[in-house]
Amino acid sequence: MTGLDAFAADGVWLRCQLHCHTTRSDGKPEPDELVRHYAAAGFDAVAITDHWLITVAEAGLAGPLMIPASELSAHLAHVPFEADVVAIGIDELPEPRAAFPTIADCAAWIAERGGAALLAHPRWSALTPDDILPATALHGLEAYNGSCALEQGNGLSDAIWDEVSERGLLLGAIASDDAHRIGQPDGSDSLLGWTMVRARERSAAGVVEALRRGHAYGSTGPAIHHVERAPGGLEVACSPAVAVGLASGPRDGGRVSADPARAAYRARILERDAAGLIVRAHLDEPEFCQWGRVEVDAADGGRAWTGPIGLPGERAPQRPWL
Repeated sequence: MTGLDAFAADGVWLRCQLHCHTTRSDGKPEPDELVRHYAAAGFDAVAITDHWLITVAEAGLAGPLMIPASELSAHLAHVPFEADVVAIGIDELPEPRAAFPTIADCAAWIAERGGAALLAHPRWSALTPDDILPATALHGLEAYNGSCALEQGNGLSDAIWDEVSERGLLLGAIASDDAHRIGQPDGSDSLLGWTMVRARERSAAGVVEALRRGHAYGSTGPAIHHVERAPGGLEVACSPAVAVGLASGPRDGGRVSADPARAAYRARILERDAAGLIVRAHLDEPEFCQWGRVEVDAADGGRAWTGPIGLPGERAPQRPWL
């Protein structure tokens, strides 16, 4: 599984909200209200992830695909003492309904039942690589959690994600709202982050299968149209961007800016739009590591992330990798 597979796979791109809550757990909207909200915003699929519940809501014939899901938890040996894993595509819950001993146990339970196990808000949960690395059954993690970003400014988990990649576990990328306050008079916490999933077909089963394969990318706005191997690196096509980069090891990767006054490093612009923004770029292979992930930044501050991409070459990785 690599972040490149999503762009080579046959299928259709579906805009998915994979983490949100209703009155059935700790959210404010009723389930049907939440579904109407995401339907009006043009989402193709919604997974309601109430804590330790599977919430059923009717989307209607013209509404988004509804994917059974829940947010489960696992014990930690340190503050905040629990971690959360979003279980996408499960139709049963463990009994008793109590936190799993470890993240690895939780992820394995989900995966064994055909679900996609996605680690929620690693930064907000104060997770370390040692907490995550044993959980090899995980299919991905939240690179971005909108609610955490809005409320406490700690919704971005790219640093810990990269540490885990450097130490050998390549996990797919998702972004989500983790919405709790849709439709509230004092403000909402939705339409902040979403996951674009490359499903073989427009079905709930197709979305779950794609997430298990890592055929997805996370976004807070930009679109990544295509990523493919090119001589010496990768070629990226995207919506108009102010910067495109390849994140890799601590001293690795590269980046190019649409601003001609800013120096590029191991990357170059292949095509600009009429406004001078980047719509196609070349990113050189990392010098030291054998993995990297693409980032695309929009003028309004939005960002999109592919999952990690294993790259060929004779270079020895700085740390073991899969």
